[in-house]
Amino acid sequence: MKRVIAIDGPAGAGKSTVAKIVAERLGCTYIDTGAMYRGVAWKTLRQSQEATDEAILRAVHDIDVRLSCTESGTHVTVDGTDVTAEIRTPEVTHIVSRVAALGAVREKMVELQRTMAAEGAVVMDGRDIGTNVLQNADVKVFLTASVEERARRRYDEMRAKGYAVDLEELKQEIASRDKQDSEREISPLRQADDAVLLDTTTLSIEEVAARIMELCE
Repeated sequence: MKRVIAIDGPAGAGKSTVAKIVAERLGCTYIDTGAMYRGVAWKTLRQSQEATDEAILRAVHDIDVRLSCTESGTHVTVDGTDVTAEIRTPEVTHIVSRVAALGAVREKMVELQRTMAAEGAVVMDGRDIGTNVLQNADVKVFLTASVEERARRRYDEMRAKGYAVDLEELKQEIASRDKQDSEREISPLRQADDAVLLDTTTLSIEEVAARIMELCE
């Protein structure tokens, strides 16, 4: 059974949900790298009125981001504060791509991610896991889906949490984030040469998880 699994893909492709399921079935630790970048974004907004590059770099300089897996899911702490819910707000989502594009931020997060992976079997999801963070992963998967489907999923998720969101605006935001993530100079979003492509547009979460499990066996 393969023990180091890298799952990459754009926003809303289902990475986190599927990765959690696969990690549980394999008995691995799930590492949500996107939550780590959101933690930096959260701290930036907490410290500064505007998310300038300087503000982001101040926030990440001595940041302590930790993930803990519990029965209720993955909990995220930043400098000792549980920010599991706060990092999922529209305000954090709006700036997270900008945060993740800065080299100093990526260096800090990748260092933490590799340390976590070195401690045992992991399922790690993000945008540059197979191409950068865990280049020697046993299994690499690149999940994708249409912009329309990804926006619908995010719309349902945000509405369920009580946020007033507009579907068309979400489509534009996701398309813009795809562009930013794919065109950034440092570790851009792309499919690793040895990754298996899975289009989740018409697949259920269970179907996607089952396909990844087959790759792991």
